[in-house]
Amino acid sequence: MTETTQSAPALSFQRLSVSFATDAGSVRAVDEVSFDVQPGEVLAVVGESGSGKSVSSRAAIGLLPDTARVSGTVLLGDRDVATLSDKQFTALRGKDIAMVFQEPGAALDPLFTVGYQVSEAVRAHSDMNRREARERAIELLRLVRLPDPEHRYDYYPHQLSGGQKQRVVIATAIACDPAVIIADEPTTALDVTVQAEILELLRDLRDRMGSAIVLITHNMGVVADLADRVVVMNAGRVVEIASVEKLFDEPEADYTRTLLDAVPHLGQGHTGKAATDEDAPVVLEVSGLTVQFPGPIGGAPFKAVDNVSLTVARGRTLGLVGESGSGKSTIGRCVAALQKPTSGTVTILGQEITGLSQRALRPVRGRFGFVFQDPATSLNPRLRVGDCVAEPLLVHKVAKGEKLRTRVTELLDAVRLPKDTAERYPHELSGGQRQRANLARALALGPDLLVADEPTSALDVSVQASVLDLFEELQREWQFACLFISHDLAVVDRLADEIAVLRDGVLQEVGTPDAILRNPQTEYTRRLVAAVPVPDPAEQRRRREASAGLFD
Repeated sequence: MTETTQSAPALSFQRLSVSFATDAGSVRAVDEVSFDVQPGEVLAVVGESGSGKSVSSRAAIGLLPDTARVSGTVLLGDRDVATLSDKQFTALRGKDIAMVFQEPGAALDPLFTVGYQVSEAVRAHSDMNRREARERAIELLRLVRLPDPEHRYDYYPHQLSGGQKQRVVIATAIACDPAVIIADEPTTALDVTVQAEILELLRDLRDRMGSAIVLITHNMGVVADLADRVVVMNAGRVVEIASVEKLFDEPEADYTRTLLDAVPHLGQGHTGKAATDEDAPVVLEVSGLTVQFPGPIGGAPFKAVDNVSLTVARGRTLGLVGESGSGKSTIGRCVAALQKPTSGTVTILGQEITGLSQRALRPVRGRFGFVFQDPATSLNPRLRVGDCVAEPLLVHKVAKGEKLRTRVTELLDAVRLPKDTAERYPHELSGGQRQRANLARALALGPDLLVADEPTSALDVSVQASVLDLFEELQREWQFACLFISHDLAVVDRLADEIAVLRDGVLQEVGTPDAILRNPQTEYTRRLVAAVPVPDPAEQRRRREASAGLFD
């Protein structure tokens, strides 16, 4: 951790309040928030969605919508920026304060090369000509460890991986050596190994540049790994401010304790999972599965999945893990008959589904459900939640009329949603409620198999914990087999009976969570496990030191 001085904050919030004008009246999102960020300090701001953590930080950089009303003081150095105009903020952004956004793909313009975008950030606040700005941009891309920056300067965003795009966004943010960098969920969309590299990069930049970093996140492992101090927010208010060690060891606020208790911890295992019958029938059998996609004109095809074989028995969960591009979701789509394999078979309860026509597949689809990653886009926004849940029952002609309404009520009750949820639209629900509705829809036909593709990655830790509790309870009661696809090894550790590790479409190893996560046999799995930050600053420091060099 970097030693910080308390004399001159780089950024200071003093009784900041932010409200938004809506059709239903004024809604206060931030309520008299006060905290400081020192030069060279990483200050994490944590809390659930709607806690005000992003709104308060965006007030410091002038990125709030026109409907926002701001009161209080935000000092950037010795200048109050709370009420600056857009034109005044434009002069500050990038030069004195900069932002690293959550989704690097959305932060970069797809029409311009990444080098051009970095060089334009340089020229916006300097008198460099194009040649000088290009040289500075290449220097910045080298500083953020983008491989071969001279060559990749002329790449477009779509030609880079997610981690490489985030490095470009960070290079743009530090182009003019800002005093403050706001990093809003900078690693949420990244794999654990890429996340580890980005965290190491931010730590190195902090040490080299002395910038203050405001880290907005709901990942408590990232907080333990990078932060010096932590601000905990709830319902627009600050509930606790403490050093990272004190917060994890001796949290004072009840809300903070609840937040920390909800965090899945690698090594805790799935203590709440009941023992399953070792002789349970096999529900899913994947044999020799291979999926190829056409390559560039004149080029070889791309093999996304290469001769993978897996089985999942009734009442058991197989966790499928690996980095982006490893083939996890492609396998999930093949299992759910949403993607045709090039070769190999998928068999559900003894019936092979890979060669079936769409018409023949229709009655079979009732045997499996699918829970997608983003709950916001998984439900039809034009339908009420009850109609979304009822749709599979109508399509498969299972129920109608009063029987249908009763079944929908039973399903919503099973996932702990109030009865009146049926009459609401998806946008009127929280993220956790939408994912519960998705789970109700997936279970509507009483499936033998559930395919869950990153079902909790978009959720806050406390909401994630409640969804995982619900998932375990429903599986004990309904005894469905589950293929659980995730890059969160702590979640997989909690839920899975077996874990399969994929790399570039090839199965690396399969085994129990203890075997895979506590005694991995391949170098790739060891890298995956070492990259997972744990919500314990002392333990995370030991893990980081022990794994030094693994990600070079």
